[in-house]
Amino acid sequence: MSEPVWSWLDGAPLQADWMLDRGLHYGDGLFETMLLQRGRLRFAALHAARLAEGCKRLHIHCDAAAAIEQAQQLLGDGDAMVKLIVTRGVATERGYAPSGNERARVLLLRYAAPTIDGPGVPDTAIALLQAQLGENPLLAGLKHLNRLELVMARAQLQGSGCFEGILCSSTGNLACGTMSNLFIVDNDRLLTPRVDRCGIAGVMRAVVLREAQQMGLTAQECDMPAAALQQAEQAFITNVRVGIRPITRIGNRALQAGQLTLQLRQRVADLEA
Repeated sequence: MSEPVWSWLDGAPLQADWMLDRGLHYGDGLFETMLLQRGRLRFAALHAARLAEGCKRLHIHCDAAAAIEQAQQLLGDGDAMVKLIVTRGVATERGYAPSGNERARVLLLRYAAPTIDGPGVPDTAIALLQAQLGENPLLAGLKHLNRLELVMARAQLQGSGCFEGILCSSTGNLACGTMSNLFIVDNDRLLTPRVDRCGIAGVMRAVVLREAQQMGLTAQECDMPAAALQQAEQAFITNVRVGIRPITRIGNRALQAGQLTLQLRQRVADLEA
């Protein structure tokens, strides 16, 4: 590849290979946000499987299982939030198209442990945002590095006092939160938006669907209009940091955390993997 003749960072001359990384230039990569508890990565196998699927779909040559295992070895003891980033690597040719001979890179970051919700139900107000997610089956479900849609959506929450914002897709169906997946409880059924056209196939979402099935519950991935959330009597959001977090308010309307939600919440909290 023809490297730049000159490069600067904030006006100072720079010589470093990361400046040519395709993750920086194009968002060409994936990431996993994981929870370390007592020195073990929670749901490590599910994270490895999702990362492997993402690498396969993006044609990034990275051993996902080995990357997760290396992370486990490097992180040490204690509790933490962890972010693992895989990029396609330093560009070997100019332009969008990968050459096929890039070497994937793995970046691991350890953050302070998050505050875990106690046994009570925390106040969780959500807003239905005006921002929409574009539908694109090529990238749907993937936790890829281009998060600009969610950056802009999250900005709409500033000053609202809401914990999370829920987005619809460009065709008007409920999609996901800015940092979470959404579930609506309909009698004894769990409903969650499909992730085959937009949104992220969250690890905690997968855990909830798995555990619901083992409990004998009906859990369905489906298209849902925004009105389904506005009319819901019971709903919750999920991610690996908060687990299952019941929604207590949508706009000015209060919701209750019902028995099914609380039962699922405790069951998932008690899981080791």
